[in-house]
Amino acid sequence: MAETAKRKGFFQRFLDFIERTGNRLPHPVTLFAILAIIVMIISAIVAGFDISVEDPAEPGETLEVLNLLSAEGIEYIFTSMVDNFIGFAPLGVVLATMLGIGVCEQSGLISACLRGFVLAIPKRLITAGLVFAAIMSSVASDAGYVVLPPLGALIYSALNRHPLAGLATAFAGVSGGFSANLLLSATDPMLAELTRGAAATIDPQYAETMNIAMNYWFIIASTFLLTIVGTWVSEKIVEPRLGVWDGGFSGELEQISATEKRGITWAVVSVLIAAGAMSLLVVPEWGPMRGDGPQPIVESPFMESLVVVLLILFFIPGLVYGIVTKETRSDADVVKQMSDTMSSMAMFIVLAFTAGQFIAYFDETNLGLILGIYGGELLNNFDIGGFPVLIGFLLLTAFINLFVGSASAKWAMLAPVFVPIMMQVGYSPELTQSTYRVADSTTNIITPLMTYFAVIIAFAQQYDKKMGIGTLISVMLPFSIFFLIAWSLLLFVWVFFGWDLGPNSPIYYNP
Repeated sequence: MAETAKRKGFFQRFLDFIERTGNRLPHPVTLFAILAIIVMIISAIVAGFDISVEDPAEPGETLEVLNLLSAEGIEYIFTSMVDNFIGFAPLGVVLATMLGIGVCEQSGLISACLRGFVLAIPKRLITAGLVFAAIMSSVASDAGYVVLPPLGALIYSALNRHPLAGLATAFAGVSGGFSANLLLSATDPMLAELTRGAAATIDPQYAETMNIAMNYWFIIASTFLLTIVGTWVSEKIVEPRLGVWDGGFSGELEQISATEKRGITWAVVSVLIAAGAMSLLVVPEWGPMRGDGPQPIVESPFMESLVVVLLILFFIPGLVYGIVTKETRSDADVVKQMSDTMSSMAMFIVLAFTAGQFIAYFDETNLGLILGIYGGELLNNFDIGGFPVLIGFLLLTAFINLFVGSASAKWAMLAPVFVPIMMQVGYSPELTQSTYRVADSTTNIITPLMTYFAVIIAFAQQYDKKMGIGTLISVMLPFSIFFLIAWSLLLFVWVFFGWDLGPNSPIYYNP
């Protein structure tokens, strides 16, 4: 062991340090409770200096720090505690989706499909396929956080590879590659509207010409780049670091039986029928779940209901498979399958309570927003232009993302500050938005303030009961570093050649 330790390079020793330091912290449930208390104390200290800033998203409005130890703050703590728990963003998403996934898993459909997948696909393509699927999952908004990481762990376990490597690889693709895709997603119109509004303060006519696909060419190229980088980091750094997995399958995988094949066939038929029926809700012009805007499918009640859609699309094939294979014989069996799944989520529910308080307190105090605004003013005061201000904005956003998890809230805060700054030095709003998307995605996977970070810890603890924040961050940090470096280089190459970022979306702004 000593000889092996000597052979470790600087980067591996650095990750060891991160892991040891992080794992000295208390249990994640306790840690989030402590962090919530720290936010209370910091809010009282900062509020004592009467710090306030103008809200760039709401001109004329002022942002102040709410002192959580004041009478108003204490009232908020007590009256909001239950709401903070129930309103913790991943809670409903995870539990609702897991009801459908639970029927699939308990009936045996997921196990059979995974064995078939592992036996059929070339082993060298599994990591790349997982990263690519995880990146593409951003089309389904946050649902990818719930589905892909545990699925990645199961796939790796079936291959007798370390399941935490599979979980980390999928998490890196879902979160670190959230702003890359081959398709437009709900993220594009959400960010585009904020970018247009910020650009209109400088040039209203230019803002009217901007479209929601302003980054489309760039995010397509980013998808392939991050798939390659994510695969390399997973296979060359993360999986070797985790070592040999000795708790998974052993020997040869069991072949799919005739009964299982029949069950899978009918499950596929059922999900295709269900998907076709659901498409009638949004595709035809008369569809009741279709939107009214220029993008009636992307911006629609249907896209806002993807958790329900996924629940149904997992539940139906799981039920059909169970009936065909005789694993499900009555409604009582279905209820037991769902309740067994919920019992496995007990740790996550407890974790959601303290994590929900911490994130809600941090948002309510405005500490993250004020930090971001001061950071923007500091960068602006440096009075630098051209390429350095682009790099400065990228690094500042990556840093702020460690404290403000919501992409929309962060861009609502930063767009009114940086879009005009970039336009004044000759860079287009489209480029500013692309830069933001690169920085916003790459540090998602290493901050406990990202709402789904707690979810990933809960999934990981199913394989390693001692999994702590330090281990998870040390596993995810290589993805974050290499994604940031590679994606930034792609952006700089794009700027160097002056390629359009999307349809009619130039790099440079010419008034």
